[in-house]
This record gives sequence, structure tokens and C-alpha cells, in this order.
Amino acid sequence: MKSEDMRFIGGPMDGRVLPVMVGATGQPPKTYEIPVPGEDDRPAVVHVYRRVPASVSQRLGVVRGWAYEYEPEGKPRGGPKWPWSKPDPR
Repeated sequence: MKSEDMRFIGGPMDGRVLPVMVGATGQPPKTYEIPVPGEDDRPAVVHVYRRVPASVSQRLGVVRGWAYEYEPEGKPRGGPKWPWSKPDPR
């Protein structure tokens, strides 16, 4: 499998660069979840990051790279967006 180095923005992983596996199309996943086990009697925490364009070319508007931005709510978006689905009440 191919991987690409991704920059993380915000949250506990701010400024770090990690290798992330890319799919068959060469794009990384839209969300990246980092599970952190709880210590003592605390529950486990999952940090959620969303994929955002790192840079866009001025002339054609093509995305040149991706980065992950911290999602403070920590809720991953679910499933495909169908035209007949109701909007998410978030």
C-alpha cells in the first residue's frame, strides 16, 4: 500500500507529520481518527481530524496537497450524502 506524509493542524497532534495510507485513487481518507486509551478510570478518547486542502494552484484551482485539521466536536460524519436524505441537524 502507498502512503503519503500528512501534516496535522490543531489539537493534540498540531504540527506533526505522519504517514497516512492512501486509497486506490491516491487520495487519503476524508476523516482520520486517533484513539487514545484512557488512563486509570478515565474512558478512552478519540480525536477526529478532517481532510482539508493544504494548497491550491492559483491558475487552475487544483488541489496540490492535503492536510488534516482538528475537529473539536470529535464526531465523524457518517456515510454517503444522498439527494433524498435530510440534512444533519448539527
